[in-house]
Amino acid sequence: MLENFTLPRLLPIGVMLFNLLFFLISIPIEAYIFNRRLKFDKKTSIFYAIATNLFSATLGWVIFFVLEPMLPPEIKSELINYVFFNNFRYPNTQATLILTTFIIFFTTFLMKFLLLQLLVFTLREDGWKKPEIVETSQRRQLRRAIPGIKLQTTNLVTTTLIANSLSYSAITIILLIRNR
Repeated sequence: MLENFTLPRLLPIGVMLFNLLFFLISIPIEAYIFNRRLKFDKKTSIFYAIATNLFSATLGWVIFFVLEPMLPPEIKSELINYVFFNNFRYPNTQATLILTTFIIFFTTFLMKFLLLQLLVFTLREDGWKKPEIVETSQRRQLRRAIPGIKLQTTNLVTTTLIANSLSYSAITIILLIRNR
C-alpha cells in the first residue's frame, strides 16, 4: 500500500493560506460557542478551539497526502485543476465534491468531539480519579434537587456540532464570496 507513496514536490501555497484564514475564522467562532454553551472561561475555550482545529486540520492534511498518490489519474487531474485554476473539467465532479465535503464535515465533527471529550476528561481538576459510586436513590435525589442537570456528553456533542456547523458555514460563505 505504501510502496507507491511519494511526497508532492509542489505545495499549494494558496490552499495553505486559505487554511490559515479558516483557522483565523473558525477558532474564534468555536471558542465563543464553547464559552457560551459549555460555560468554560475564555482562556480554556480558546485553548480547546485551537487544539481541536489544529488537530483535525493536521490529521486532514496527513490523510490527504496519504490518499492523493493512490487516486486515479482522472481525479488527480481534476484536483490539480481545481486547486490551481479553480475550475472543473467534468460536470460530475461537483457532485463528487459535495459528497466529499459532507464526509469531511462529519469526520471533522467526530474528530473534534472525541478530542474535546478527551481534553475535558484529562484536564479536569480531579484528573484521572475514579468517580465515587453514588447509590441510585442518591442520584434520583440529586436529579430532583437540580432539575437542569444534563449529561455532559450530550452537551459536548451538541456544542461541538453547533460550533463546527457555524465555523463551516462562515468558511463556506467566504468561499462563495471568493468565487464570485
